Amino acid sequence: MRKFVILGGGYGGQAIAADVIEKQLPIDVEVILVDRMPYQGLKTEYYALAAGTVSDLDIRVKFPQDPRLTTRFGEVVDIDLDKKLVYLEGQDPIDYEWLVIGLGCTDNYHGIEGAEEFSNSIQTLSNARKTYQMLNDVKPYGQVSIIGGGLSGVEVAAELREARSDLNIRIIDRGPSVMSAFPGSLQKFVASWFREHEVEMLSHISLCRIEQGALHDANANQTILTDVTVWTAGIQPIEIVQRMNLPKDKQGRLIINEFHQLPDYTDVFVCGDCASLPFSPSGQAAGAQGKQIAEAIHAIWNNKTPKLGKIKLKGVMGSLGKKSGFGLMGSTPMMGKIPRLIKSGILWKSKRHFG
Repeated sequence: MRKFVILGGGYGGQAIAADVIEKQLPIDVEVILVDRMPYQGLKTEYYALAAGTVSDLDIRVKFPQDPRLTTRFGEVVDIDLDKKLVYLEGQDPIDYEWLVIGLGCTDNYHGIEGAEEFSNSIQTLSNARKTYQMLNDVKPYGQVSIIGGGLSGVEVAAELREARSDLNIRIIDRGPSVMSAFPGSLQKFVASWFREHEVEMLSHISLCRIEQGALHDANANQTILTDVTVWTAGIQPIEIVQRMNLPKDKQGRLIINEFHQLPDYTDVFVCGDCASLPFSPSGQAAGAQGKQIAEAIHAIWNNKTPKLGKIKLKGVMGSLGKKSGFGLMGSTPMMGKIPRLIKSGILWKSKRHFG
């Protein structure tokens, strides 16, 4: 049997697996989905798990079940592109005819001393669980510092405020404002929500070192005290991709061709946070790319040249707790209850579609 191996059951891997088995597979092809967990965790909701406003059962989605699909669970530790082998921790390697690398991302600590050791992550389901434990063990009136004022940091801060009205919560960012990559009206709306809900915002902070209970700002040569620190200040592809000696973009993502393949290894597709795409990593982008990869592999199996259009994203939605939110539909900012309702609808649709 020729093996089509999908590494990673996130938004991209789920989309590929679901779309591939919807159509007729060649009789000699086996589809194998590999993930460290026996279900998908909806990563766009990890902020709520960390804050304690949802259980992890609420953000789990079952993998597709089909006699043509085999699931393997384990930690991918290496990929040999020349020998066409995938190595899993403590298991026999998996050979493949075609491969999808969709293993996601990890935190980017930007070389800041102590950042990895003394901050908490929400990049994996396991890490989000640990962060939940840390945050909800903070005593009343304790101080939580969230590093990074982008989408993830804002959602963690707002959700935590709803979960723990007794805590002191601050967002620390090196830029001039929270959500600085978004339009000014949206920045002002989010900042206003934080002021109303007593979330402190510190801007133009350049951290040079993090210790247990202390953050060191290089700009003002000051120490900022904290009880728990949550890191949301950047991502990068996983370590396996970092080790690959292949062309990458400035963010360390693998360069791909128009069919989402590695130019030097056209039997390998790259999906999601590991792939160099013309927009920021997101679950929406990974899912859209996954659908195109499924189209491409079916075309290859039918001895045709894939015909793929440009990926078009519908917009970005973020939450400010359970009752308010913000977003961009094209270039149009949205603020208030409507974008929050839209985001809830997207979550419901994701769980229904995949689950």
